[in-house]
Amino acid sequence: MFAKGSKKGTVRFSIQPENHARKVMLVGNFNGWKPVEMKKQKDGQFVALVSLPQGTYEYKFIVDGQWRVDPDNSAWALNPHGTLNSVAQVK
Repeated sequence: MFAKGSKKGTVRFSIQPENHARKVMLVGNFNGWKPVEMKKQKDGQFVALVSLPQGTYEYKFIVDGQWRVDPDNSAWALNPHGTLNSVAQVK
């Protein structure tokens, strides 16, 4: 899931993996597809705050080594690998 962050200009990305994931990374065209480790919360959710200007961004989560679209976001785009990326519209 992505949502407006509490600080101006930030976006909060989060995911609640179905299994007991040990490591979750966030990747997207906003960071050159370089994995950024997400922080695990007490409730098992993983969260990352990212500073982003207005625009449209593609992203994915890497859950224990497996690339995943955002299960809470139905906005997708086909990527050059023939799979889907999640799409975030930052306003």
